[in-house]
Amino acid sequence: MKTKAVRLYGKCDLRLEEFELPAIKEDEILAKVVSDSICMSSYKSSHQGEEHKRVPDDIAVNPTIIGHEFAGEIVEVGKKWQSQFKPGDKFSIQPALTYEGGPVGVLSAPGYSYRYIGGDATYVVIPAEVMTQGCLLPYKGEGFYPASLSEPLSCVVGAMHACYHTTPGSYVHSMEIKDGGKMALLAGVGPMGLACINYVLHREDRHPALFVVTDIDQARLDRAASLYTVEFAKSRGIELHYVNTGSGDPVEALRALTGGTGYDEVVVMAPVPAVVEQADAILGFDGCLNFFSGPGKSDFKAPFNFYNVHYASTHVVGTSGGNTDDMKEALDLMGKGMDPAGLVTHIGGLNAVIDTTLNLPDIKGGKKLIYTHIDMPLTAIADFGEKAASNPVYAELDRICKAHQGLWSVEAENYLLSHAENL
Repeated sequence: MKTKAVRLYGKCDLRLEEFELPAIKEDEILAKVVSDSICMSSYKSSHQGEEHKRVPDDIAVNPTIIGHEFAGEIVEVGKKWQSQFKPGDKFSIQPALTYEGGPVGVLSAPGYSYRYIGGDATYVVIPAEVMTQGCLLPYKGEGFYPASLSEPLSCVVGAMHACYHTTPGSYVHSMEIKDGGKMALLAGVGPMGLACINYVLHREDRHPALFVVTDIDQARLDRAASLYTVEFAKSRGIELHYVNTGSGDPVEALRALTGGTGYDEVVVMAPVPAVVEQADAILGFDGCLNFFSGPGKSDFKAPFNFYNVHYASTHVVGTSGGNTDDMKEALDLMGKGMDPAGLVTHIGGLNAVIDTTLNLPDIKGGKKLIYTHIDMPLTAIADFGEKAASNPVYAELDRICKAHQGLWSVEAENYLLSHAENL
């Protein structure tokens, strides 16, 4: 079967090409990709090329398909998996494999490392290592975009689970956030920050009593507050504050919200030394700083108060991605109705992937959601109305999104897939 895909040949060398997929083996699966959300990790790998840890050294001759936040439908199932999967099943992929025989060892991942699987493609071959690691995950909910966004949501799920606390006199760490504790999310209204807010407010088993979200962009804070309201948080037993830390003394203001105790968990969503230093300064006793957002340079450093490490048991953990259980938890929550649409601000077709990926930091807004079988320039949901006069598809998408508080939805997705121009 032929596929169309965006492949990485080297630094900033992405190409949209059509080529033949190999016939599947008995331990492989042929799948149709429907949606993929573009991640900053794809931006990093496309700019670093073969220097990226997940990208093979020989991409100039064996290019890999990019994109790792994808969902779709199974088309054909190899004999080995026919008792577990069938054509038509909807799926998501956990890209963070631990398969030691992959192209670049334990860091092998669909969307970085493989010639025939990645999210920015029309059809892919799901290889044996994805299957044997249990990384092909069924999705039972409506639509496809929630399953695409289960991967970024799993990253914040993992971040919460990776936080830990200690007990004086004991060497056993207690994993997890403190139930009924105090949490701060710094630089927290970007796409991944919104995913974190959504998860914290909807999580069923535990949550903080105080949850403070900061940023220096008031417009983005206001949008977050309209999507994930203080009132809804209160109904979940959470006191939620959105705080602009662009002026004054943010450390003093943030500590004041805790009554002076500091925070049990501080999650840093931007690789900025000043933000890390601010996070350190607001930690309470036994406070855990989760450094979530990965820096682009290997020499990233920030000051840290080691007096507090010694005498106040403050500590740091870093997380990058979620594991398969985290992704299953994300899929389960969305199957129960938790909608990640607030993360999505732009829609496009496969033809929009190259420019979007290479220039992602310069494109304001949240997640850029790609539908791989359509031809559509990357378009902000807020701009659908401007394009309505020249294209009736945009007019109807504008109407549907406005009916859903300006957000993407399964209704909008279904309309797009049935009315947009095919690639």
